[in-house]
Amino acid sequence: MSGKQIGFVGVGRMGGFMTQRLLAAGHSVVVTDPSAEAVAALVAEGATSAGSPAEVASLSDIVFASLPSPAVVETVALGANGVADGGRAKIFVDLSTTGSRVAAKVAEGLTAKGVVAVDCPVSGGLAGAKNGTLAVMVSCPAETYADIEPILKIFGKLFYVGEKPGSAQTLKLVNNLLAACAMAISAEGMVMGMKAGLDPKVMIDVINVSSGRNSAIQDKFPRSVLPGTFDFGFMTGLSYKDVRLCLDEAEAMGIPMVVGSAVRQMLAMTNAVYGPDSDFTSMVRNVETWAGVEVRG
Repeated sequence: MSGKQIGFVGVGRMGGFMTQRLLAAGHSVVVTDPSAEAVAALVAEGATSAGSPAEVASLSDIVFASLPSPAVVETVALGANGVADGGRAKIFVDLSTTGSRVAAKVAEGLTAKGVVAVDCPVSGGLAGAKNGTLAVMVSCPAETYADIEPILKIFGKLFYVGEKPGSAQTLKLVNNLLAACAMAISAEGMVMGMKAGLDPKVMIDVINVSSGRNSAIQDKFPRSVLPGTFDFGFMTGLSYKDVRLCLDEAEAMGIPMVVGSAVRQMLAMTNAVYGPDSDFTSMVRNVETWAGVEVRG
């Protein structure tokens, strides 16, 4: 895609960092977002602003999107003044987490307009977006993947999972379910140890070289729980949305999610008590409240 004009819809937290990486790599980027402040910050770095997704798609050959929910993705892609109305863009890359059913619907709608949809969720949080170390899962036609691969590498490590629309979304939902599950069960275990008088740092050191090792103990507790900052970089509302999506799709496939359902309830409580904008590591705070201790080091 050398020399192609790039568009980006949704330049808030994740999208803002990813747009910065595109600009730093020398690409010309036109952006739009409901937040005028977010757009202005990127314009100051060299981006061009547009008034709608349709305008972005009329000025760009390839449009990226990083958006908060499946409904917003569908509206941006297929709704009034959406990417489908742009006329110029021939590739739409959705970096959001929407679930496989919405990904398939978007792909079908855009195909009718002559636009190829690339299902491309990412994992790695704000730090990964900023540093270009995201895990980038991609499903789309093989020839399209070959075309956009050099650009996608700006964001992180690529994993091509096939041509079927929604395949990458399924993989992302499984990953996010496991991440939330690790956080929830680690919260219970760490609070139990703290209540029993164990040193949380010693617990983490032991677990990280033992069979209970997981992503929450490896990085989330040391970075965000022990200091009491609860600022890992992934909002409770988004984690709750992703787990609900995963369970809905699993149940539609006839797969019971017994443990996943408990994780969904833990996130529902965290969402209700601390709000959707809280960090998803705040799941620990629920267990701390119930136990009457805090896991700090």
